Amino acid sequence: MSSHLLIDLPTGWHVDQAIVTEKERLVVIRFGKENDRQCVLMDELLYSISGKVRNFATIYTCDITRVPDFNEMYELTDPMCIMFFYGNKHMMCDFGTGNNNKMNFVIDDDQEMIDILETIFRGARKNKGLVVSPYDYNDKRVED
Repeated sequence: MSSHLLIDLPTGWHVDQAIVTEKERLVVIRFGKENDRQCVLMDELLYSISGKVRNFATIYTCDITRVPDFNEMYELTDPMCIMFFYGNKHMMCDFGTGNNNKMNFVIDDDQEMIDILETIFRGARKNKGLVVSPYDYNDKRVED
C-alpha cells in the first residue's frame, strides 16, 4: 500500500514539527482514516508524484483516528482530506467546492495534482493566503 511509502506523522507533535520546520517547500498533509478507500487512492497518487514535486513540496500522511489532535481545529470530519501549509501558515485554495480550507475529494490525474501543488506553492511564495485552483471542482462538491 502506498501510504506506507509516504512519511506518516504518528503524533500531533510530529504534525506540528512538519509544518513549523519546513521553510522552503509546501507541506502537504493527507489527513484521514488510513484504510479508507479515498485515502488509499489519494496516497497512491501522492506517492506517484512525490518524486516530481520534491523540490517544492513535501508530502505526509496522518491518520485522524490515531492522531485526533487536529480533528476539531481543522474540522477533519471527512474520511480523507488534504491540507496545505507554507512557512508555518495554512494555505487555502478555492477549488470551486465552497470549502477553501482543504481538498476533500479524490483526484485521479497525476498532472492535475502537480498543477494544483505548483499553483499553491507559487501563491505561497507571493505571500497569498488563498489561491484559485487551476481546475474547477464544483461538480465534485461533497453533499452533506
